[in-house]
Amino acid sequence: MNIRKSVLVKETIETDASGKPCAPITRIVAMVVVQNPFAGKFAEDLSPLFDLGGELGERLINDAMKALPNPPVSYGKAAIIGLAGDIEHGGAMIHPKLGKPMRAAVGGGKSLIPSNAKVATAGTSIDIPIGHKDIAWSFDHFDTMTVMIADAPRADEIVMCVAVSDGARPHPRVGDGPITD
Repeated sequence: MNIRKSVLVKETIETDASGKPCAPITRIVAMVVVQNPFAGKFAEDLSPLFDLGGELGERLINDAMKALPNPPVSYGKAAIIGLAGDIEHGGAMIHPKLGKPMRAAVGGGKSLIPSNAKVATAGTSIDIPIGHKDIAWSFDHFDTMTVMIADAPRADEIVMCVAVSDGARPHPRVGDGPITD
């Protein structure tokens, strides 16, 4: 595993968009920039990235949890793949083995972990979808955190991200449960 750098972003929301105060909501994103061993190559077997995703996921979720001041209620994950890579490389990092350490760290995880992946140049942002860890249809917890690293990913790198939050959106007004028309 060739890690170039790690980044931790902490965001604390204290008002809604109109300035109405709310109880503080903290969202954390832990990111790592890692060498993509499959950059510039086609491979049918991406299982080495499954293992790498699990290992990095454990490190990232532990870093994120240490920075979160209250118990987590929401989570998400994402990957940005450099231009010499393939979107499947990001999928291999964030899907097969990343969920287990995330669920263990948040103390639950009945819900699917929302995710996003894209191929992009250095400095490109990614929207990490965030959802309630145990209640899949909690509309109040559907959220997004946008992050980026100015010099990553280089063409042969992957930026892997995990996100946790200790609250819903400030003053949510949508409600819970599936809406049917």
